[in-house]
Amino acid sequence: MTRRISLALTGGSGAQYGLRLLEALTAAGCHVYLMVSDAACVVINTETSTQLPQDHAGRAEVFAAKHVNAPGSFELLAKTDWFSAPASGSNAPDAMVICPASGGTLSAVAVGASNNLIERAADVMLKERKPLILVPRETPLSTIHLRNMLQLSEVGAMVLPASPGFYNKPSSIEDLIDFVVARILDQLKVEQMLQPKWGK
Repeated sequence: MTRRISLALTGGSGAQYGLRLLEALTAAGCHVYLMVSDAACVVINTETSTQLPQDHAGRAEVFAAKHVNAPGSFELLAKTDWFSAPASGSNAPDAMVICPASGGTLSAVAVGASNNLIERAADVMLKERKPLILVPRETPLSTIHLRNMLQLSEVGAMVLPASPGFYNKPSSIEDLIDFVVARILDQLKVEQMLQPKWGK
């Protein structure tokens, strides 16, 4: 059975992690419900070679051409797609990842704001007791950020900071990105070959 994964990119630094995760999930045969905030589009255009146009259809074409490994394996959802699968517990995907997760998104999810589809989809994961993984944006973190992360962890979410290890002796930025993406895939129980398992 095809795994269905919600993937949200928000306005924190680290867009490369989310884009690489999209590539890996579609390559693994997952169906991805992709949600990208307006701030995330700005970050993607700033941090990466991917340049997203203003219109929704154009953005979907760019993601499909540059970051999706299987045609038809993803849907780019708008922030008001309230009738999409991630918006309801009756048809909720198997898991959700917010990568990167901005401080504002952490706050909104922690208090159940549900003001847009990303926040609503995360709320669905929590109420349905399904895996929700949040990859916080870059350092440093305020006490407010830490409290929000603790609150999310206490209700069942996984907080997975983008903190790559160096014991595999990375030789490129891509190696560091793959380290974090591999950890996310491991948590999702999606088979990955990006990083070797520890031990023999």
